[in-house]
Amino acid sequence: MVLVEILLPLSDNFGTPFPTTLYRDVQERLAEKFGGATAYMRSPANGLWHEGGGGSHHDDVVLFEVMAETLEATYWQTVKGKLAEEFRQNDIVVRATNITRL
Repeated sequence: MVLVEILLPLSDNFGTPFPTTLYRDVQERLAEKFGGATAYMRSPANGLWHEGGGGSHHDDVVLFEVMAETLEATYWQTVKGKLAEEFRQNDIVVRATNITRL
């Protein structure tokens, strides 16, 4: 099995929070395709990263998790692109890890 994790920002690049309905829609779409999706919304993670020019950026993010039988890379690339548009981001982190379900 594969665990797919998606990190989504709580607000846009100007600090305007996204509506909670946007996250519910993402969770519904994932649950419909994979039979379930977990969203960690109550304790946002705090992200910090550095870019080449010496500047740093900060984001509060929420984590979505989906377990899938196999990794459909093309599907996830499409999802990543759509999420980047919906959340007005240059990039969205989507990562996958092989897991064993016990």
